[in-house]
Amino acid sequence: MLRRDLQGPRERRRGGRAGRGRTAAAAGVAPAVSRFDRASELSRLNADPREVVPVTATLARLARAVVAAGERTGGLVDGTLLPEIEAAGYRGDIRLPLPLPLTLRLAPARKPAAGRADAAWRRFDVDLERSRIRRPPGLALDSGGLAKGLFADLLAEELASRASFAVECAGDVRVGGEARRSRRVEVASPFRARPLHGFELADGGVATSGIGRRSWLDDRGRPAHHLLDPSTGRPAFTGVVQATAIAPTALEAELRAKAALLAGPADAAGWLPDGGLVVFDDGSHQLLEPPSANGRDSLHRGAGDRPRTA
Repeated sequence: MLRRDLQGPRERRRGGRAGRGRTAAAAGVAPAVSRFDRASELSRLNADPREVVPVTATLARLARAVVAAGERTGGLVDGTLLPEIEAAGYRGDIRLPLPLPLTLRLAPARKPAAGRADAAWRRFDVDLERSRIRRPPGLALDSGGLAKGLFADLLAEELASRASFAVECAGDVRVGGEARRSRRVEVASPFRARPLHGFELADGGVATSGIGRRSWLDDRGRPAHHLLDPSTGRPAFTGVVQATAIAPTALEAELRAKAALLAGPADAAGWLPDGGLVVFDDGSHQLLEPPSANGRDSLHRGAGDRPRTA
């Protein structure tokens, strides 16, 4: 879901219909990259037998974001694991997710995720100027969380001249505006329905990646979720159950949050240079205040929420 909030005198003078039209136009982009819709542009690209496929500018940007994520994280964030995620059982909406405490109790031994040398994203060549994608036929893109961040940023580009705006795209948030109005963005606990912390942000993106809302039992009765370890193609159980990242853009925040969760407890904080929050298996959490909050980086290890028995 895409939502936007406009505030301030400029919005009252200029708002109304134009703002709603931009929101509707941006919201129309989301179905175009849904892998659950066989008629979507993403699904058509994945099924296209040609090596070079012309695409819209938005899909080209998404494909480039997938390649860049792989490059920047050493393959840890891999948007080309569509066959693996479907094999794990994520073929549609997870209406009744497995309770997180039960998922963790049934999960295998924890270990950090890792990239793979033969990853499919390495074989994608994206021409942004011509809006073309070159890849061996049969390789597929999975829009995943990177698309949420990208869409929030696309709408933010449209709203940049407003005094103040906030965009929320399925959990990814982008705020900004010429007035630099501070907004509070709260991070929910994956174990209980209450916030763990609230960040004050005037300009930038916030994204949370976690395993609590999309967990299930696979065909063999094993706990599964949608965040995969690229080195195994299986759901990653790293010791981190949720990571929130603050970054200049929502797309960057999404990348950092995913990398932090997949990297595991020892390395998660290294992916959050602008602040964030990491929640561990035992319900404890580590808070990283944004450097601007007090003039320096400060890390806080909190008792947090202990997981309840399922």
